[in-house]
Amino acid sequence: MRAVLAFWLAIAGTMLAVAVLARPLYTLAHAIDPDWVFNKVMSRSWQLAMLVAIGLVIRRLGLAGRADWGYGLPQREFLRQFALALALGVLTMLPVAAAMIVLDLRPPGPGVDTARLLHLLLSGCTAGLAVALFEETLYRGLMFTAVRREAGIRLAVASTALIYAATHFLAKTRIPAGEPGWDAGFTMLAGTLRAFADPAGIADAFAALLRIGVLLALARHWTGAIATSLGLHAGWVWVLKVTVGLTQPPGAAPHADLVSRFDGFTGWLVAGWTLCLILVLTFNRKRLRGLRDPHAANV
Repeated sequence: MRAVLAFWLAIAGTMLAVAVLARPLYTLAHAIDPDWVFNKVMSRSWQLAMLVAIGLVIRRLGLAGRADWGYGLPQREFLRQFALALALGVLTMLPVAAAMIVLDLRPPGPGVDTARLLHLLLSGCTAGLAVALFEETLYRGLMFTAVRREAGIRLAVASTALIYAATHFLAKTRIPAGEPGWDAGFTMLAGTLRAFADPAGIADAFAALLRIGVLLALARHWTGAIATSLGLHAGWVWVLKVTVGLTQPPGAAPHADLVSRFDGFTGWLVAGWTLCLILVLTFNRKRLRGLRDPHAANV
């Protein structure tokens, strides 16, 4: 549990520390550049604090080698697995996107020209790669390695999936323009955590993200590296971004409760489909284990 606690403290501890120090940090930043608003100072301060905290955790837990980060495969094999998984990620998320359109869960938007479509495809791909690279390296790379070494595979899968799901509900919030009060940091922190005040409102999205986290952790475990989970993750985000860009928010369709109101995409439909994918992945786990990097066998 030491590794799990270390990562939890890195996330929660830095959020609390920045909330406490928000007012003096803003005063210092405002003296340097008066155009910096409170929200920007808070978000950048937390990102910097998280970078330092995660760095300390990595050092403390001895996560030094490429395999510890999830990159133990030879470069050519890593890229091959990533490319295959990227294609598989797109192919496995397309049925969900199609079902949303057919069931009127996300009605088609206004006509899209070629330039707009190409922009969505490019921006969706870029976003998918960026999100997947960061989250897979952190959750299925560093965090997974540390927890598995200490407590075994079951806790590694469960804890990384739980933290992965929970951090998706850290909402963006804003403080009204003007001179922030001494408690502005705590006000912003409360706004960031506001989704957790209504568990029923995020239950569907949380269930979907939790299952996605489990699937990606299992893929990482059975292949010994994050190439497969990285590709799957990037492919899913790619389809999500393009679908959202081409369609309208959920309306009053008969099955509208299949899509979460939290983000307009995840929900019970994605949760059910992901469960099917977990079963397929489990059935093919022997084939996935054949992809393991021999140098990552003890990761």
